[in-house]
Amino acid sequence: MVRIDVLGLQAFVAIAERGSFRAAASHLNLSQTALSHRIRKLEDSLAAPLLARTTRQVKLTEEGAALLPRAQHLFDGLGVAMTELRASQKAPVARIALGCLPTIAAHVMPTVIATFGQSHPSVQVRIFDHSASDIAARVQSGEAEFGITLAAPHRQELEIKSVVKEPFVILCHPEMKIGASRALNWAQLQGVPLVRISAETGNRILIDDALGAKRELLDWRYEVQRVATAVNLVKSGVAATIVPRLAIAGSEKGLRAIPLRAPAVSRTLGIMKRKDAPLSTPAKLLIRLTTSALKESIGQSK
Repeated sequence: MVRIDVLGLQAFVAIAERGSFRAAASHLNLSQTALSHRIRKLEDSLAAPLLARTTRQVKLTEEGAALLPRAQHLFDGLGVAMTELRASQKAPVARIALGCLPTIAAHVMPTVIATFGQSHPSVQVRIFDHSASDIAARVQSGEAEFGITLAAPHRQELEIKSVVKEPFVILCHPEMKIGASRALNWAQLQGVPLVRISAETGNRILIDDALGAKRELLDWRYEVQRVATAVNLVKSGVAATIVPRLAIAGSEKGLRAIPLRAPAVSRTLGIMKRKDAPLSTPAKLLIRLTTSALKESIGQSK
């Protein structure tokens, strides 16, 4: 194995990059005499001059110009290796991932995460704000430790604990005349332009199942893929929409949210986990905070 004069190469690169012995000596915290000694030793070992010195400047010789990029590449590689080694010796970063319905992620989880962060500031949290089916798949695979989702039949390997029952409401622009403000029958919505959410969502299935054939009597004039899009259409005044109560929790000022009856439609929210996987301590805290926040948001804190 060829012996490499690392100190000599370091001195050479410092001089070449800074253009003077004085600047290089200052950078390496050496005297100019010590720096000159390192360069002479390196040149002697290579039997080739690397620097052409004059009273005013330092220039690279042909041999020095050929050596410089290779020496720089050598030190760059060493720097990367040392950084990676230091990082590997640090304590592993704590991480937690969870699945969450988009409406819950948008209107409940920000406060929950802020509270969680006060006691666990170093824990990284990843939220998969997707559909109920996606949440179930991620929890089953272990990609998410738990999920906040619809309490409905799922795969055998999963268990779900119900937390709250969340009613659906009709959301409308204040200028839309649709009757009493305290509660509405579905029959009173006949003739009212409505926005419905995609048939692929659990919310749409719940509404369709509750109404049965009566759903065909309503004016479903628009269809969108996301609740947020439906809410924005309501803001424009073109239609009303049916959404879970938490989808509008405190964020849609100026709009009217009216309870529905005959039939009343609701969805049950719960915490999903794998049956064979114990929860981590951070996950248990997040679940407690989320459960409390959901109950408070729905008015079921007692």
